[in-house]
Amino acid sequence: MTLDTLSALLGWSCLLNYLILLIWFIFFSIGHDCVYRLHSRFFNLRLESFDAIHYSLMGIYKLGILVFNLMPWIILQFIN
Repeated sequence: MTLDTLSALLGWSCLLNYLILLIWFIFFSIGHDCVYRLHSRFFNLRLESFDAIHYSLMGIYKLGILVFNLMPWIILQFIN
């Protein structure tokens, strides 16, 4: 795999992952009550815990995108 191929793969992966994060945020924002009712059937969650879990996971996912996709892509842009 060449550096150009790896750079393209990381760039597209970054875009796809940010799109997934955006869709997750939109569904969570618009359908918050519906999603909470669905999850509360399976787990005994308070609303505050539910919100904290989702926002924490969104933050961890965003951090993973930055560390594993965006930063290596930026570094490869400087190398090429």
